[in-house]
Amino acid sequence: MAPFSANDIRGIHPQQLNRDMIYRIGYHLPGLLEAQDIVVGRDPRLSSEEIFTALGQGIRDAGADVTDIGPCCTPPLYSANTYYGFCGSTMITASHNPPEYNGLKISGRGARPVVAGTGLKKLEEMVEVAPIPKRSRGRMRFLDITSDYIDFLQPYKQGIGSVRLVSDCSNGATAYRFSRLMADLPIQHSIINAVPDGLFPQHGSNPLELQNLRQVREKVLEEHADLGVCFDGDGDRIIFIDETGQPVPADRITALLGLHFFKHHLDKVQGHSKVLYDIRTSKSIAEYLRSTGATPLPCPIGHAVIKAMQRREQGLYAGELTGHYYFRDFFYCDSALLALLIMLDILCREKKPLSELVGPLGRYFSSGELSFTVENAEGIIEEVRQAYHRGTVTEISGLRIDFADWWFVLRAGSTEP
Repeated sequence: MAPFSANDIRGIHPQQLNRDMIYRIGYHLPGLLEAQDIVVGRDPRLSSEEIFTALGQGIRDAGADVTDIGPCCTPPLYSANTYYGFCGSTMITASHNPPEYNGLKISGRGARPVVAGTGLKKLEEMVEVAPIPKRSRGRMRFLDITSDYIDFLQPYKQGIGSVRLVSDCSNGATAYRFSRLMADLPIQHSIINAVPDGLFPQHGSNPLELQNLRQVREKVLEEHADLGVCFDGDGDRIIFIDETGQPVPADRITALLGLHFFKHHLDKVQGHSKVLYDIRTSKSIAEYLRSTGATPLPCPIGHAVIKAMQRREQGLYAGELTGHYYFRDFFYCDSALLALLIMLDILCREKKPLSELVGPLGRYFSSGELSFTVENAEGIIEEVRQAYHRGTVTEISGLRIDFADWWFVLRAGSTEP
């Protein structure tokens, strides 16, 4: 897979993503983003420090400054980008990919994602041009954002009481500040895999894979916890585990978040009732959201298009089946930690176990996502369109066809074949 994809830059280091390429990317970033100061964070992968050095050298040779916020997960970088008014940011991460991968998530002003259609394709062309270092080199400075980030999250901690929580940091980026961010909550909290380690020694960094949830599920049962969570490698995704040790599908969490906004915190709604839900989501989710007073809207798949639609619609929040949750009050970005705080608030106010809250949302059968490696994705999609032409066709992300009592979505993967 080429390092430049539709949504980010990602590849095996150093075979696909080497020092020279990273240096060139850094050099051309200030011109692409029209930025004189770029804020940079990085996850614990073994190659992240080397990539940070090469990227920083490139940015500074272009005459721009680098603001280093140190090792972190992705959401705090989005926050720093917007809160401090930077014109651009770069997160060094390969998200949930295996340890040998690394990559870059690039954002412009206001933490707007830079993807193929908004500059990433242009950057791919720009890196072919040999850098000519500027006479006046940019500076490197460090910025500790922890205190401001804690202050930002503080209002979401109000109302959280005695809950037993088990958190699995997956040896990923969440581990860097997690204990400090959660320290003032009156909860019983067990944290596992809390040492950042880019080899992800305990389990893989993708919480959508059931085998990676084994430890947190066992710990929830062992400690009779009310809730368990597992974060991905760069801390922007979260999977929830109920008190029986069962993973809760992300679309059901999308529905439950409505209790926080439309039942317990109407002051946060302020006339904005739109909630975006993944096009692959169960029908029960939109039905539930309507019952809370929300206006549910189906949305495309992928963080860039979701964020763009959420801004356009001024959506209160959005949920994706991958475990991403996006919030208007978090600069229209995804935050696993904010989703966790909101769910803790819901459990405390509802005074019901999570399994009971999500129970009614499982009334329709779902196959879950089925993935097949193919060579002619678009041709297959067209064949299926013709074969099922009697259904109602929707083309938001790939092909969705609805019948009276069932529906399906068929789409080509953006990060895998």
